[in-house]
Amino acid sequence: MNAVSNALQAPQRLAVRAPEGDIAPQRWDGGPIDCEGCAYVDLRARPSDDISGRGCEPGHACMQDAYARRIDRFFRWHPELADQQIEHPYFEVRAIAARHASVFRLGGLITDPDETVRMQVALRLSPVQLERLIHDPHREVRLRVAQRITPDRLAAMRTDGDYGVREIVAQRLPAALLPTLARDPERIVRQIVARRMQMPALLQMIHDPEPEVRRVVAEGLPAPLLDRLADDSDWRVRWEVAQRAERSVLEQLQDDPDSEVQQMARSRLAPAPLKEVTHG
Repeated sequence: MNAVSNALQAPQRLAVRAPEGDIAPQRWDGGPIDCEGCAYVDLRARPSDDISGRGCEPGHACMQDAYARRIDRFFRWHPELADQQIEHPYFEVRAIAARHASVFRLGGLITDPDETVRMQVALRLSPVQLERLIHDPHREVRLRVAQRITPDRLAAMRTDGDYGVREIVAQRLPAALLPTLARDPERIVRQIVARRMQMPALLQMIHDPEPEVRRVVAEGLPAPLLDRLADDSDWRVRWEVAQRAERSVLEQLQDDPDSEVQQMARSRLAPAPLKEVTHG
């Protein structure tokens, strides 16, 4: 009996390396692992522990398995086979094959019905090709697009329905376009915008409805303009003002209703202690 025939004995004779308690080997469509019917049956004759010429192994490295780790191990051992499997009926096979397949074969997966596949595609396509995924129905795909697409192409994602996507857009959008996000409905997005926005555009955010945003604005305003926030309704904003404001504003804030703001203003108004002169 030759090596290949030997490898194709009944399932109980197969070398299975699944750790104790791990998921039992099972074919992706619910049936048993069938080495004999596999297109890569010849790989069973190769030793699985020989790095230079690994084969495959049910329960450890197998493209037929339903378990993603075993599929992944198979393609890490045999990345040259990925191009052949990007149209496989099982989404896990397509998704993992997409990690290793030629980028020239990935265009057809942009419209794959499974978001797991499209997520992998979004990690590998060129920035120009990513534009086709800007309006993908799944947020995880769009998140990856927003992270990788060139900043000058991000404008189309400013109104994305998911605030997590808009957060990334706000972090990477060219500075000239940031004012278009200054009134985003999500506070965290506006905080990012306020942190990046330059003068004089930053002035449009001093009336933001959220104190957390106005505090970021106070951090970025030039000291001579901080008087515009000296009467802010939130003590945290006024405290931020007191850290850098000019003397006329500090005199106003030394009697602020909040003790923390008072203390900051008075400490900055207090004359610097004289240095002790020592005589040699």
